[in-house]
Amino acid sequence: MQQDQTSAPEWEFETLAIRAGHRRTHEQEHSEPIFPTSSFVYGSAAEAAAKFGGEEPGNIYSRFTNPTVRTFEQRLAAMEGGERCVATSSGMAAIMATALALLSAGDEIVASRSLFGSTVSLFDKYLGKFGITTRYVELSNLEEWEAAVGPSTRLLFAETPSNPLSEVVDIAALAEIAHRQGAWLAIDNCFLTPALQRPLALGADLVIHSATKYLDGQGRAVGGAVVGRDKELEEVFGVVRTCGPCLSPFNAWVFTKGLETLNLRMRAHCENAGRLAEWLEGHPAVARVHYSGLASHSQHELAGRQQRGYGAVVGVEVKGGREAAWSVIDATRMVSITGNLGDVKTTITHPATTTHGRLSDDQKAAAGISEGLIRLAVGLEALEDIRDDLARGLDALV
Repeated sequence: MQQDQTSAPEWEFETLAIRAGHRRTHEQEHSEPIFPTSSFVYGSAAEAAAKFGGEEPGNIYSRFTNPTVRTFEQRLAAMEGGERCVATSSGMAAIMATALALLSAGDEIVASRSLFGSTVSLFDKYLGKFGITTRYVELSNLEEWEAAVGPSTRLLFAETPSNPLSEVVDIAALAEIAHRQGAWLAIDNCFLTPALQRPLALGADLVIHSATKYLDGQGRAVGGAVVGRDKELEEVFGVVRTCGPCLSPFNAWVFTKGLETLNLRMRAHCENAGRLAEWLEGHPAVARVHYSGLASHSQHELAGRQQRGYGAVVGVEVKGGREAAWSVIDATRMVSITGNLGDVKTTITHPATTTHGRLSDDQKAAAGISEGLIRLAVGLEALEDIRDDLARGLDALV
């Protein structure tokens, strides 16, 4: 008799990515099925009452119980080493659901300044309306984190590596700071994925994902996820069930299939990004390259200790400010000009006017988002072709 694949903690990471979470139906399908249904039927009124009342397990309504979504959740939870995962309609929905589940009016978030612009907007503009305040600190400065934490602090939130400067924080040390205060530590892990970093094993309480990025890997769907202990995730599940920012079955199936190749893709992304970063660092039109895989990066050693790779996002500051940065972007013929990342196709954008465009000038300066900064998310094309496409614009600046 074959093993139940919904729980197999003894398997290696590569096997979990392919096998975990799949419970075959009576049809005995080999690949994971899609259940594109809004509701489910019951054999009797008593069975319906038992399932709605929580007395019996089973599917009720696809907003919060769907077999395809459940497969994705169980697989990602196994890969991250968490007890449970709750899938959401987007990465921002995952952050929102976490905040609504765990925080109340009067609570405080301490977060790094190096955050995605929409995360800052969520914290300041929307959570702020309900009496939840946020303090921002330098990501890598543990003394600043320590000093910012106070009696009202309930959540520490960080992206590591950061977007788009590849800044890193010591997750284990940050977890100690959070736990001394009785607060939770949430780490946005969408840049590295569990293939390269497992924050829960380092002491974090929650892992946030924009599944839209590398978990999918091919730019096909939008979704998010929160992974952690069952206690906190039950509260997050309550928000998703009640408020409705749920993941569709089709998108869940896309992400589940993406997980199967995640380990191989992330290794290849790292290889291309590392070699491209070295080339960019030596180009005369480039003032600075932000990539933790470079020996010149101030946190290269820390990144090497807590990560199994350095990821695919490379920040490039060109000489000449916005005009020079835009000219490099506009000179590309193959690389995709888009604000998204995490794709097999290399993407390029100007953070100051796109992904971080809603930040004030002061917020951009504090986050290190200069007018000459370009963000590259290095894909899986031939390295020579990526390099040649970028050289067209960079060489013209010299």
